[in-house]
Amino acid sequence: MLELSTIGIRLKYAAESTAGTKPSTGYTEIANITSIGEIAGSPDQLEVTNLVDTWKRYIAGVKDAGGDIQIGANLTAAFRTAWETLVTAYATAFAAGKSMWFEVVVPNLGSFYFSGEPVELGLPGIEVNQVLQVNAHIIPNSIGGWAESST
Repeated sequence: MLELSTIGIRLKYAAESTAGTKPSTGYTEIANITSIGEIAGSPDQLEVTNLVDTWKRYIAGVKDAGGDIQIGANLTAAFRTAWETLVTAYATAFAAGKSMWFEVVVPNLGSFYFSGEPVELGLPGIEVNQVLQVNAHIIPNSIGGWAESST
């Protein structure tokens, strides 16, 4: 068994060429990423207990990715420009009825894909003697899951 490190994990994005079809190539990397929040599809639990049951019973409902996905990054001029480019590319794709897809590349494992809406950057908290870091946000629309890497 080969345990994996977070070294070399990358975040990329690409707009759909054809509406409704996840891009297979043409992803652009966003540099200076320091963390990527968990992306998990936890389903709602729908209670289906009836009067003869002695224990409550549940079935799976709609899956929930848990709200926005937080992306930590070192706030540099390059990161700010890259994120603003992403937000603009999303707006262009959205206006054309297309989605923006994200790829989290994990070396020796594959890539995890999801589509979503990137949110404009805000001003991070600032403290004395700290690296200036920001939390960027992506609101997920669809979870594609694990597949082969695009590159």
